[in-house]
Amino acid sequence: MGQSAGPAGRSSRCIALVGPYLSGKTTLLEAILTRCGAVTRQGVVADKNTVGDASPEARDHVMSVELNIADATFLGDNFTFIDCPGSIEFQHEGALALTACDAAVVVCEPDPKRVAALQLILKRLEDRGIPRFLFLNKIDSFDARVRDILPTLQPASTKPLVLRQIPIWENGGASGVVDLALERAFVYRKQANAEVVEVPTALKDRESEARFRMLEQLADYDDELMEQLLADVQPTRDKVFADLVKDMQEGLIVPVLLGSAENGNGILRLLKALRHEAPFVDRTAKRLKLENVKSAAHVIKTVYTPHGGKMSVVRVLAGEFGEGTVVHGPHAEERAAAAFSLMGQEARKRGPAKAGETVALGRLEKTLSGETLSADKAGCTQVAAPEPPQPVYGIAIGVKDRKDEVKLTAALAKLTEEDPSLRLDHAKDTHQMVLWGQGEMHLRVALERLKRKYGVDAESRPRQVPYKETIRKGIEVRGRHKKQSGGHGQFGDVVIDIKPLARGTGFQFAETITGGVVPRQFIPSVEIGVQDYLQRGPLGGFPVVDVAVTLTDGSYHSVDSSDMAFRQAGRIAMAEGVPKCSPVLLEPVMEVEIAIPSDATAKVNAMISQRRGQILGFDAREGWPGWDVVRAQLPESEIQDLIVELRSATAGVGTYTAKFHHLAELTGKLADNVLAAHRAAAE
Repeated sequence: MGQSAGPAGRSSRCIALVGPYLSGKTTLLEAILTRCGAVTRQGVVADKNTVGDASPEARDHVMSVELNIADATFLGDNFTFIDCPGSIEFQHEGALALTACDAAVVVCEPDPKRVAALQLILKRLEDRGIPRFLFLNKIDSFDARVRDILPTLQPASTKPLVLRQIPIWENGGASGVVDLALERAFVYRKQANAEVVEVPTALKDRESEARFRMLEQLADYDDELMEQLLADVQPTRDKVFADLVKDMQEGLIVPVLLGSAENGNGILRLLKALRHEAPFVDRTAKRLKLENVKSAAHVIKTVYTPHGGKMSVVRVLAGEFGEGTVVHGPHAEERAAAAFSLMGQEARKRGPAKAGETVALGRLEKTLSGETLSADKAGCTQVAAPEPPQPVYGIAIGVKDRKDEVKLTAALAKLTEEDPSLRLDHAKDTHQMVLWGQGEMHLRVALERLKRKYGVDAESRPRQVPYKETIRKGIEVRGRHKKQSGGHGQFGDVVIDIKPLARGTGFQFAETITGGVVPRQFIPSVEIGVQDYLQRGPLGGFPVVDVAVTLTDGSYHSVDSSDMAFRQAGRIAMAEGVPKCSPVLLEPVMEVEIAIPSDATAKVNAMISQRRGQILGFDAREGWPGWDVVRAQLPESEIQDLIVELRSATAGVGTYTAKFHHLAELTGKLADNVLAAHRAAAE
């Protein structure tokens, strides 16, 4: 039944557990570990005693906020299970890990409202060619028939969802399943192996109907099976399983299994399906175009530990990696300090890891997540790792005590290395250090980690919008700096012409000096003085842009004139003239592309209008059935918390990208409010 051996005996396989937020992935991991004997008792997420979600942040928020990795053995086969966060704010953690996994179990609730969230997961797997099962969890809470639920979930997958089991209903609940491939019934026993029984008489017609539907779907990829069905010939069980294995491994179908992770139901059938049908590492290496290399390991996660320092979690795709192995990455050659097996938050030292195994290598200081390593000097082809999503939410951070600034910077460097979907920017215009992430919770967890892991209690505050100022009309003005204080004095005298420029032009400086009224060597100093003033405009102290200044006249003193004097004269002239040029506030306007399920498009259009945005249009999202992309222009001040409202309107799946487009005038009450807030913040 299915494949029975890996490339070198039965090598370890790596299985990702993925799915929407609250679908039960961590509970499924716990049920799997219990069934395999890796733990003696199944923990409960709410009781905060599970192998996964063991970090303080995960337990405080009762949600997965990082990868959870655990090894288990089932009937002599070794597996590494990687529980990936379901929240869209933490999904990049899983995106990096999926690259080198052999297969994925997509955990899903029987809820049509979760289709868009399910589609996010399945699309990522489809695009990367990763074989996948769908585990329809919480079967004990179904209030609808599976045959009705499956069509509502099908839009989430471009590949057919193939039902492998049907439930046995008893006293209003699911008491077991009928396996359509085995043609056997299994009655659940809580936290124990199911009992094999005859298919109930009342279910025989339904079983026959569901089995035929499964065979029809398989026949779409097998002409021989299609001929057998047309001739009313029953295919052999081996034939059915061979097709199920082949089609799943090639990503042509998504087999659907049923169960209840909380009660340990359906876990044995899932494990047996993984044992017999999930591909081995040789197939994964081929998918990643590494089938002919002697040595390769892909880095799926970077972790800084309090005592062990930096650890790089790798999936070994070929060769052997362990203590003392010299690894060659794209940027460095390093020696691994040790190899560790992982069980949630625990790391245990172990011997060298062979192809198929997932381990943590210690002290690879220059190695980064997403890189592919080799023990061969020649190295190997780098596997393409997914780029971090563009950040959608930012906060300014700092420390209460300036002496902690270096400590904060070092801690943030480690934090962003552990989680590449975080980004740190030093905003030039606002002079703020801005931490960017995928949402409010993402940044909240980041700050909690900063304090717990690195002892940095960072202060957060709203991110400032980089407003600018400009002028609407021109003026000619004189600026004179004269100072006598004993000995040499200071003298600089300039006449400048100030004019507005077209939006986006920036700053221009010219001179039309004749007769040497301002000596050549002092003209650059005048320009510096002009630019000094432009750093802080007359309205709110914002930078002044789109201004042309021409030096037309002036005078000098043969002894008292200097670079500093003419620099000051230029600044004085600007301070005198710019406030008389009808200064006006400018706000940055962003070009935004918002990706949402089509049923939320009308809500998002209204949201944009309420935020002073201009809708440019919308189109179907390419490659995403049932999704739209709305294009718009929005003031940057209006997208500060856009992601919060957007996620609320789209059951947590909407997102956007934004880039600067232009500066636009801001007048009236809105401008007054900005200036008042800026003055209040400066006090």
